[in-house]
Amino acid sequence: MKIGVVQMKICDLLERNFYKILYFLDKAKSEQVDLVCFPEMALTGYNIELLQSQNLNHIISDFLEQISKKCKEYSICSIIGHPFRQEERLLNRATVIFPTGESLKYDKIHPTELEKKIFSQGEETLSFEYKQKRFGIAICRDQNFYEIFKKYKEGGCCGVFILAAHFYNPKEARWKIDKNRSIPITRAVENGYFVFLANAVGPHLNMISLGHSLIVDSDGCVVCEADEAGEYLLTVEI
Repeated sequence: MKIGVVQMKICDLLERNFYKILYFLDKAKSEQVDLVCFPEMALTGYNIELLQSQNLNHIISDFLEQISKKCKEYSICSIIGHPFRQEERLLNRATVIFPTGESLKYDKIHPTELEKKIFSQGEETLSFEYKQKRFGIAICRDQNFYEIFKKYKEGGCCGVFILAAHFYNPKEARWKIDKNRSIPITRAVENGYFVFLANAVGPHLNMISLGHSLIVDSDGCVVCEADEAGEYLLTVEI
């Protein structure tokens, strides 16, 4: 089974993000990837006007349906980060889209202090099975909480995907590179499974994310890693 993680630039123009996702789905198809993960909020970025729109869910659903059709055409399972409104609660969500058209959702459990001004926290972890292997999902700051990853280990997962958008001011982004590399490596070693980090890269909303998406094996070996500026599809056979 071939797993891919995408490091990509995201912006507040939904259509531009959408076509970038389609581009990487095409690339994943050409490289015979079975399951590919995109960064946190990859579909929309942090577009405040869109996040406040009463039509948010309708807009998101239309684009997810188009992505779902592409996943079916390519026989690829994908994990897409986006917002979702549930009654009065705005959630930071990851949707797992299967080639069958079915989908599952995970909502970020531990938003940052800044995000709490906009987003509500999720309540449940999510593990799913694809091609006889089980995987878990976490979003960005969730990586700091060991109990989430322990639960996935106890549930029989062979790997966990972390969708991230590590946007900070430039100085903070620089000194947090080591921290945000070391935590996925630690989680992999602690639990004896793969960890797949898909991070955003580049500037957004006067902040910057310095990439370093990576794939770590169960021994803590960094199998592959992106740099701090480019857009990439990282892959591994498991």
